[in-house]
Amino acid sequence: MTHPGSDLRSRARPSHSSGGSRGPLVLSIAVAMGLCFGITPAAAADALKPVTVAQGLVNPWSLAFLPDGRMLVTERPGRLRIVEKDGSLGAPIAGLPAIAVGGQCGLLDVALDPQFADNGVIYWSFAEPAAAPDSGNSTAVARGRLAGNALTDVRTIFVQQPKVSSSAHCGGRLAFARDGRLFVTLGERFSRKEDAQTLGNHLGKIVRIEPDGRVPADNPFVGRAGARPEIWSLGHRNVQGAAIHPLTGELWESEHGPQGGDEINLVEAGRNYGWPLVTFGRNYVIGTRIGEEGPKPGFEQPLKYWVPTSIAPSGMAFLTSDRYPGWKGSLFIGALRGEALVRLTIDGRKVVGEERLLGDLKERIRDVRQGPDGWLYVVTDSANGRILRIER
Repeated sequence: MTHPGSDLRSRARPSHSSGGSRGPLVLSIAVAMGLCFGITPAAAADALKPVTVAQGLVNPWSLAFLPDGRMLVTERPGRLRIVEKDGSLGAPIAGLPAIAVGGQCGLLDVALDPQFADNGVIYWSFAEPAAAPDSGNSTAVARGRLAGNALTDVRTIFVQQPKVSSSAHCGGRLAFARDGRLFVTLGERFSRKEDAQTLGNHLGKIVRIEPDGRVPADNPFVGRAGARPEIWSLGHRNVQGAAIHPLTGELWESEHGPQGGDEINLVEAGRNYGWPLVTFGRNYVIGTRIGEEGPKPGFEQPLKYWVPTSIAPSGMAFLTSDRYPGWKGSLFIGALRGEALVRLTIDGRKVVGEERLLGDLKERIRDVRQGPDGWLYVVTDSANGRILRIER
């Protein structure tokens, strides 16, 4: 099978031109110099001090901070753990539903209910197996009450339709909007990319649901014949990062392209983000075009994209603290293939600069979060994964 994406470690891939007026030689020189895409040297990187908070995690995927100073962390093989204040790992939390583990899929994101301090409810995304063996799986969301080291009142509130026999492109990021609605990112499962343009399924979509799984009455496709009412936006490939802008309340996302074509998008109701009809990405290995590069009427252009080489962007967070002089308001993104923490400088709805950090660690960074203390925390994706606090 063709390699499903840059989320997994892969062989080196050939560079390519992104078409239009950018010739191969010009593009190669621009990328090498870091000029074409606003990349600046990580001058402040030497001042960053990655401090290991916890280690010994197996492919950790997501992190959430509890009010008492502890943390919740997911491991893709299907374990949810509490990280104590001293960094020690608790035993796996009991009560998770059955999880289909394989490839890029398994236990994915975790998020606290906005009213967690009062209700103790958490949410998680995961690959749900079909009832019948070998009948595929789909990205799902469940919620439950955290009681000690167990979950009670567990209920699955959303299941992606249809189930697909795939271990790739599960998506799975969760983000609570200011109004309490929940955004869920859903990959197109790699083998079903054309379905990202079809409203009758959840493949390659971002959906918006109520905290109990109901469909908000003002979702953009409610009442349209043949459309799944949960859909918020379409034309996505594999969204592994999502964050709410701290000033505007808008949803921003980071999305895997294939060979090149990784994207940063500001996601609005009912909009089409192009995949696979409009993309800067190319087919693996052979480097041929997949769709048009745009702009094209009816499709949204990314705010930022990476060509010719994918960085494989994952978790993301806006910085709102004053811990890092000059960086407040920046958007931080973990890069898997790029093995870096990427800092993007934002001016309104524009990305005006890029800086690569932590490259000396040579670690795949799966998630990044701002902690209650204002420091950034990153999660490294490996069989001996770590949680790092990035001090300066």
